[in-house]
Amino acid sequence: MPLEKVRKINGRSVYVPGNDIDTDRIIPARFMKCVTFDGLGEYLFYDVRKDSDGNDKDHPLNKTRFSDASVLISNANFGCGSSREHAPQALYRYGFRAVIAESFAEIFFGNCCALGMPCVAATQESVKSLAELINEVPETEVSIDVVNSTVRAGDLNFSVDIPTGAKEALTNGRWDPIAELQEAKESINHLITDLGYLKRG
Repeated sequence: MPLEKVRKINGRSVYVPGNDIDTDRIIPARFMKCVTFDGLGEYLFYDVRKDSDGNDKDHPLNKTRFSDASVLISNANFGCGSSREHAPQALYRYGFRAVIAESFAEIFFGNCCALGMPCVAATQESVKSLAELINEVPETEVSIDVVNSTVRAGDLNFSVDIPTGAKEALTNGRWDPIAELQEAKESINHLITDLGYLKRG
């Protein structure tokens, strides 16, 4: 089944401030014992959203005015730390479909791309302006144009960076390597047969 071509993401957003937000903050390790990724969204940013009794702290994701956000905004080196793919999965299961930040950890970026979730890099000034707008007018729709590498929100319009390979994979619906292999199963089997010395298990 062909994958969705991710060319534009539209939605409300929420700003989660901070540089070097690592994968352990995004999804604490103790919640990674699951067999599947289902339900991980519930534990997104758990240790900074909840106190020891499970009550809400003062965190952007706990504010009702940002409850329907599908675009996450943050600062530099977002997704650093361990390479756990649970972090992008937690973001996706929570409801996010794109991330705008000043920069991203490389492995985190790749894991997001494999979910069809664009990570676009903006300048510090652009992130600051966007965050101020969203905090003032939470209902503002943010539009990420993956094809043209731009973001529009209200009167704001700025360029973002997304590597060529990731952009091509997203916009052409070729972003999931496992789906790519499954789609090519027949061709792979023919190749194995033609090579002769390979035995199918």
